[in-house]
Amino acid sequence: MRILKLNAISPVADEVFKGYEYSEAVQDPHGVMLRSFNMHDYPLGDSLLAVARAGAGVNNIPIEKCTEKGVVVFNTPGANANAVKELVLCELFLGGRKIVDGANWAQSLKGQADISKLVEKGKNKFVGQEVSGKKLGVIGLGAIGAMVANAAIHLGMQVAGYDPYISIKSAWLINRRVEFTSDLNEVLKTCDYITVHVPLTPDTKEMFNKKTLSSCKDGVVIINNSRGDLVVSADMVEAVKSGKVSRYITDFPDETLLGVENILCVPHLGASTPEAEDNCAYMAGKQLVDYLENGNITNSVNYPTVTLPKSSTARLCVHHKNIKEILSKIVSVISSQGVNIAHMADSSKGEYAYLIMDLDEVPSPASVELIAAIPGVLRTRLL
Repeated sequence: MRILKLNAISPVADEVFKGYEYSEAVQDPHGVMLRSFNMHDYPLGDSLLAVARAGAGVNNIPIEKCTEKGVVVFNTPGANANAVKELVLCELFLGGRKIVDGANWAQSLKGQADISKLVEKGKNKFVGQEVSGKKLGVIGLGAIGAMVANAAIHLGMQVAGYDPYISIKSAWLINRRVEFTSDLNEVLKTCDYITVHVPLTPDTKEMFNKKTLSSCKDGVVIINNSRGDLVVSADMVEAVKSGKVSRYITDFPDETLLGVENILCVPHLGASTPEAEDNCAYMAGKQLVDYLENGNITNSVNYPTVTLPKSSTARLCVHHKNIKEILSKIVSVISSQGVNIAHMADSSKGEYAYLIMDLDEVPSPASVELIAAIPGVLRTRLL
């Protein structure tokens, strides 16, 4: 198997791909590993089976084109969660205390006489507030949001969590002292700090705009380590200048935000730790290998999770549209060849579905071609 690296990837992946052809120079790859490389103009060759993103966001990958060609796109939710959580905690303190402003001012004292006296005289310009006892709103309670909520409880904060799509797994992990609310407006009106941890979708794009910002508690601190486009930058600048928002801290600088007092732009450092890069590379690599070798899908953004222990002579994997009677047509072809189906798993995700069939003998090439010709079948692969 051939795996192409489109970005520098942590060397922990080298061990995962032992025995594979794995480099930046691979031709006609079966799999792609990447981080931030923009794949939208990248040719999707017929040999390409899967793309693995060592990170959570996949806006740099042409999801629709991949899905139509039966190319599975993986990401690594939660692999960088601790790194982002730690940055958010740092930003909570930076939001309440004017540490960066004070440190920059202190640097300007170099070369002056009696620095200690100047420090004592000037430090009152940088008085801030403690986070203990304040209320934090966590919008989005996935892997990162849940960790932030739990950590904030231990800092002595009140925490309100908002997530209409919270998973059972996340709910079990969240501290019982976190207050759940189904009303986003309640978070905006009552919280001293707000941190956002949601994906960028048509529903969440520009969710922080003039209207929602006007609903916030006066003097709120807003932290955004998810995506820049969740916020209308011009509206945020206006809210900061008016004092409605006392400080905005974001991991996504842009021209509108830079140089504005009380807006702190961090250069996309959320997952920039060697530990997070190792975790993401390992997780992405293992998912890619399991799919290439066994046909199992875990943590795909465009196809459903479907896994089966491999125990039979042959395995047939089929990407198909989620339409009526297509499954019975596929099964009918296999049955007509006198091949027994030992195990089968099929699941859908929106308009698309994925099927794994474990067979007691290898089906003929002609039968696999018949399945590939069924309307709605996107790709077949015999393992």
